[in-house]
Amino acid sequence: MNRRQGGFSLIEIMVVLIIIGVITAGVGAKFLGKADQSRVDQAKIDFSTIEKALKLYRLDNYRYPTNEQGLEALTEKPTVDPIPRQWQDGGYLDSLPVDPWGSPYVYVTPGEQSEYDVYSLGADGRAGGEGFDADLYNRDRREK
Repeated sequence: MNRRQGGFSLIEIMVVLIIIGVITAGVGAKFLGKADQSRVDQAKIDFSTIEKALKLYRLDNYRYPTNEQGLEALTEKPTVDPIPRQWQDGGYLDSLPVDPWGSPYVYVTPGEQSEYDVYSLGADGRAGGEGFDADLYNRDRREK
């Protein structure tokens, strides 16, 4: 009795692995783009949160924090002039968000087109850049 063992040949297994690799590469590339876009979307949400806190700060203290006071004035009462007289106990934010790439947001007053700018240096953490390395500004969120 001649019995042949059933199973897969090495070539069949290699073909299946190659097909799985091609599919995984295509799907992985698609999801990497989604991850980058979700970071940009998170930065826009953070801008909205920071802008609301800045507006509350201004309502209480009649001005926005200075460059020297920075965004930290939203979590801790400033100790440099002008000292806010009506600073809200507990602050205006529980903690300062960092951008989706792990760097602090930059605050500048006056801003280029408004009373202040809040921005992220993007994925590369440096000024300028293109694509996901480009700087993201709060004013860009409002324009769209």
